[in-house]
Order: sequence, then C-alpha cells, then structure tokens
Amino acid sequence: MRWIILLVFYFGVDLYGYQVVRSFSKNIWIGVIYFLVSAIVIGNLIFQFNQPNPGGTFSGSRGYAIGIFLAFVVAKIVLALIMLGEDVVRVPVAVVQRLFGDSENLSIPSRRKFLSTIALGLAAIPFASLLYGMYKGRYDFRVLKYTLYFEDLPDAFDGYRISQISDIHCGSFDNKNKIEYGVELLKEQDSDLVVFTGDLVNNMASEMEDWKDLFSRVNARDGVYSILGNHDYGDYHNWESAEAKKQNLERLKQTHSEMGWDLMLNENRFIEKNGERIALVGVENWGAGGFKKAGDLRKAEEGVDEGDFKILLSHDPSHWEQEVKTHEKHYHLTLSGHTHGMQFGIEIPGWFRWSPVQYRYKHWAGIYEEAGRYINVNRGFGFLAYPGRVGIWPEISVIELKKGSKPA
Repeated sequence: MRWIILLVFYFGVDLYGYQVVRSFSKNIWIGVIYFLVSAIVIGNLIFQFNQPNPGGTFSGSRGYAIGIFLAFVVAKIVLALIMLGEDVVRVPVAVVQRLFGDSENLSIPSRRKFLSTIALGLAAIPFASLLYGMYKGRYDFRVLKYTLYFEDLPDAFDGYRISQISDIHCGSFDNKNKIEYGVELLKEQDSDLVVFTGDLVNNMASEMEDWKDLFSRVNARDGVYSILGNHDYGDYHNWESAEAKKQNLERLKQTHSEMGWDLMLNENRFIEKNGERIALVGVENWGAGGFKKAGDLRKAEEGVDEGDFKILLSHDPSHWEQEVKTHEKHYHLTLSGHTHGMQFGIEIPGWFRWSPVQYRYKHWAGIYEEAGRYINVNRGFGFLAYPGRVGIWPEISVIELKKGSKPA
C-alpha cells in the first residue's frame, strides 16, 4: 500500500512538473525520455527496497537509490509548486473572461515561458545540491569550536577541552579513507576528553566489525566515554527472536569496550585533576515522541553531589528540553546528537541557520543556553538513509570550558 501511495504522489508531481518541459517543447520524444527517466528512478528505488537486506541498513545501492530519488522528487516538487502558483492566476483569469467577456468559450491563457525558465532554475538548485551532498558533502568533516564560561567551574579545569562526536552510523559508510581522515581530524584536536553521544550503528553490532580498529585509534588524556543512541538497541530491525536482539545489544556493548571506550549505561564517572573533580554522567537513550526511554537520570547521578560541576551525555536533545534543563541538580552542560541537522539545511555562521528538522526539534544543532545551562547538539559524524549532507556538514565539536563570566 505504501508503494502505491508513493507512486501516486510521485507521478502526480511528475505530471504537473512536466508542464515546464511542455512550455519549451511539445516533441513527443522529449516527453518519452522525461517519463522514462522518472520511471527508472522510482523503479530502482522500489527494486532496491525489495531485495534481501540482512543487515537492514541503508548502505550501498539502497542508499544511492534513496539519494537519487530525493534529488529528482524534490526538484519536481519545486517545478510543480511554481506551476500551481501560475495556475492560481491563469484559471481565475479564464473564469473572469468567461463571465464578463466571451460567454461562449473558456480559454485558459497559455503558460508563460519565462516562469518555466525560472522554475527550471530554482529546481536545479536542490537537484544539484542533493547530488553534491552524495558526492562530497557526506564526508566533508568540519571542526566546530566553542568556548563556554562557568562561574563555578573548578579552577583545575579552567581551559579544559572536550571533543564530541555523535551518530557515527557506521553501517552507512563506504569509504575507509574518508573515515580515516575524519578520525585523524578528531585526534588532531588533542582534547583532554573525548565523548561519543550515541548511534554507533544503524541496527546491527556486526556493522562495526570493519570499522572498530579505526575508531580504536581515538584517545584522550582522560579517556573516551560513550553512551547508546536509539539505533543502537536494534529496534528498527526485524529480528528472528527476542534473544537474537538481546545478543546483538550485548555484542555492541562489547564493541565499545574493545575499542577502549568507556560505555556509560545510566552511570557516572568522576574526572579528577589537582585535587578537584567534575562529574561525567551518561544516560541511555531518552527521547520524546515515541523514541525509547531507557535513560534513567536518577540512577545515573547516584553518588554525584549537588555541588559537583556536571556534564551529561544524553543522545536525544528532547531529554534536555523536557527533564534536564530544569533539573534541581543543575546540569551545567549536556552533550547530545540524534537530529543530524536532518543532513540538509542552510547555515551562515552568526547570521542565519535553517533546517526542516527545526520544526520537530527546538534544539537541533549547536550550542543553546537557558538559565546558565548549556546543551550542544552535535550534527553527527555519519549519515543515515539519504547518503549525503547538504549545508549541514559532518561535525567534530570541540568545547573549551573556562572559569568566569561570559565576556560582554
């Protein structure tokens, strides 16, 4: 049924978008080529999703089928919307002429070629962008640096640096050289602490087998700490049994250990320096809107004093919005991921930032502050479903903690 709905929508948009082509040429062969390409794109998508896929991932040909489909359908939606806008004018004009002019004939004005030209130009932008995002954007790693000020930061941690990555989704990777570059870029930051905030895999622990040696190179003076994200539990895979799903999760936990990462499952650790300490608290996934709520902050913070400087690792930023930012123990900094910035958007640093994901998540990328409490939502190291990134690039966050008040 879902494929029928998709086909109806796709070819409905296609027919309307074809009006642009018709305004330039009514040659039947151009029309045949137009619809043949459309049929190949949607046919390939349906074919890929009906092939055996034991891992349940979006890698390889399935991922590319999604990406190419999105490039075509978004471009055609732009065409269709502009044509619809023109019809909002054309049809009423024809009706007025019928009522007050020629009462015998209803003649709809022909489409204006310059509007069709504009439509093609505008449609080319998302089409080219989505293809570029697949070709280069998905591995265009960026280091984003932030300095945060806290009056109650212990003196020993003034200038302390934390590197954060999130949402690796290793089951989507297909270029080891690019991932190696990203890992080396992370190591070059030479931070005191490295944290990973969930979604190591798409579904299965086995996805990490080809990548764990590479990510084992990640290190820091005070260690590498990690948590689970919603995808790590295997909830989006059709397991043959509950026991198989359980074993997969245990294998994934073991993988963290094999890489030298300290996986925190509703637990905490203290980082000590010169007789002072900060608390690092890690919860399992807690997400609003139907996502798994395995996170237990009460359990995770056991042994942490109210006066401790606290950093929380929590995969889904909705946890901060609904529980953490008003918590009586005052979590100074929360580090999250999950949104990927939808892997699509527009960012002009310091001026403008937009992505469709902002209509789902209030906190979706970068640093946010409320009442002296901060959250950083990492845009993600990897990608999922659409095998690319446009405007929202794969990210390594580097956060420096400073003691004192924020400069004016």
